[in-house]
Amino acid sequence: MATRTALLSHGRRGAVGGPVTVVLHGGGPGCHAASDFAAVMDARPGRSWLWADLPGYGLSPAASGPRLGAAARALVDLLDGLGIERADVLAQSYGGSVTLLAASGAPDRFRRLVLVGSTPTPAPGGVPDLLDPELGARLRAAYAGDGRPSAGRMRELIGQAEWHDRSRVPDALVDARFRSDQSAAGAPGTPEDLGDRLAHVTAPVDLVWGRHDPFAGPAYAAALADALPRADLTVLHATAHHPQSERPDAVAAIVDAHLRSSS
Repeated sequence: MATRTALLSHGRRGAVGGPVTVVLHGGGPGCHAASDFAAVMDARPGRSWLWADLPGYGLSPAASGPRLGAAARALVDLLDGLGIERADVLAQSYGGSVTLLAASGAPDRFRRLVLVGSTPTPAPGGVPDLLDPELGARLRAAYAGDGRPSAGRMRELIGQAEWHDRSRVPDALVDARFRSDQSAAGAPGTPEDLGDRLAHVTAPVDLVWGRHDPFAGPAYAAALADALPRADLTVLHATAHHPQSERPDAVAAIVDAHLRSSS
């Protein structure tokens, strides 16, 4: 069951007690952590999961101010409201950028991070390796630009950008994403460039990348890993932008390895 503390709708899964792993979704229409990461969380019921809908997604209302800044403040407010002093984070795309901004400003609140397909800056370390900077806007326009989003269009969006094998996209995922969509509230603003904040992220980071991610390829991911003080990179074959739903067992194993590491 979802509840609200401060701005963010959230819920708990898995074990009661123990270190908390916050789960944050990406920025596509209808994304929300409870659905996008359901298979990963179910694969590791012994972990204490805290999933949250970022502002303007799921059941969370939109926030005013710069998009990433407002979401990062809401994330820290959520931890404060729940009395969580320090947490791990598993986040995808937009959620990963929110995490990096929050971790750069409040490093003591975040222990270890696993970030999937996150592009917090157009040119990490000065390397401009985004494959298609306008892809997100085109996908949103095709899905809801005429004000008539549909489940069929949601399936096309997921198959075009998020899953490498579109024939395997489950109906349940399409339905959950379409029911959660807030496109009627308007498209989100353009995220800020976090290039100058990356050096302030002291938490160890494992970047997880789909080999066929259409937004940014492994070359971008490698440049991002180099730009972060303590980052490793894991590239998954036959995977696109949403490996957490396309290959949840692989992502769950990566989460285990990184969050249990002492290095």
